[in-house]
Amino acid sequence: MSLALAALGLPFAALAHRRSVRYGLSTQTWAPWLSDAARSAAVGASLSAAGGALGMAALRRFPRRWWLPGAGGVVGLGALFAFAAPLVLDPIFNRFTPLPEGELRRDVLALAERAGVDVGEVFRVDASRRTTGANAYVWGLGRSKRVVLYDTLIDGFPADEVRSVVAHELSHVRHRDVRRGLAWLAIFAPGGTYLVEALAERIAREGAHDRGGRPLPGMLPALTLAVGLVSFAGQVVGNLLSRAVERRADAFALALTGDAEAFVALERRLVTRNIAEPEPPRLLHALLGTHPTALERIGIGVAFAAARGGAEPACATRAGDRTRPGTPGGS
Repeated sequence: MSLALAALGLPFAALAHRRSVRYGLSTQTWAPWLSDAARSAAVGASLSAAGGALGMAALRRFPRRWWLPGAGGVVGLGALFAFAAPLVLDPIFNRFTPLPEGELRRDVLALAERAGVDVGEVFRVDASRRTTGANAYVWGLGRSKRVVLYDTLIDGFPADEVRSVVAHELSHVRHRDVRRGLAWLAIFAPGGTYLVEALAERIAREGAHDRGGRPLPGMLPALTLAVGLVSFAGQVVGNLLSRAVERRADAFALALTGDAEAFVALERRLVTRNIAEPEPPRLLHALLGTHPTALERIGIGVAFAAARGGAEPACATRAGDRTRPGTPGGS
């Protein structure tokens, strides 16, 4: 099922890749792009097969109340994935190297000390082998915790703007946002798995259970569809929470660096570099947006400067100056 869905989506992904190449966002030729697609499909199929096997085992072991142990399994797998993915899955697609000694590393460590956080490790990732876009993110648990900076960010942005990105990511470390995400999953999981069970039972046709009421493999498509529907609903709520977390991280970065000029310049440069939408349609953003819009984030910088009694940053977007580069990419 996983491979079939990947095959169905491949033509659309190919069109998106062709468009990205045309506009200078993708740096990949067809051969490495297809290699990435194959690896992604293989990883997805492996995880889906394991998930399907575990799901069916839970259904057969607890045919009437499988949603309860299923909720515990979802949380446990989420924690395992958060710990293991940076060590096992991410290196399949990219090369990660510790940030070398130099001015940037000293800046990162100085910011971390001022923020009062243990930054873990800071990595540079070879994103330029795929894209000209820039980004950064925090990922991992325990020993796998790390801040990751795209090489396109490090090489293509001024030092003060890179510091603003790092300060934003340090907020996620300071506030333990990966762990908070797992806590949200633990809250959502029981109700979510209960809804999955109820939907799967309604969707499944006759013959999905044996005479003793135990589910048969024919139950798996209904279970997959139910998981997809419930996961989408959970994602919409999760995105609402994510936008609040990202606003807090923006405020933290401004307070830590005190540099609204660099913050606003960074947001503008990110939307231009990533060729994204600065103010997407409201409904689309409400459903899928994980960050505030670019214009919102620029407004945060302008408001911070005003609260400090300073002038509006010279690079701030003014009324009537709605340039059409895109949306910021800091995670």
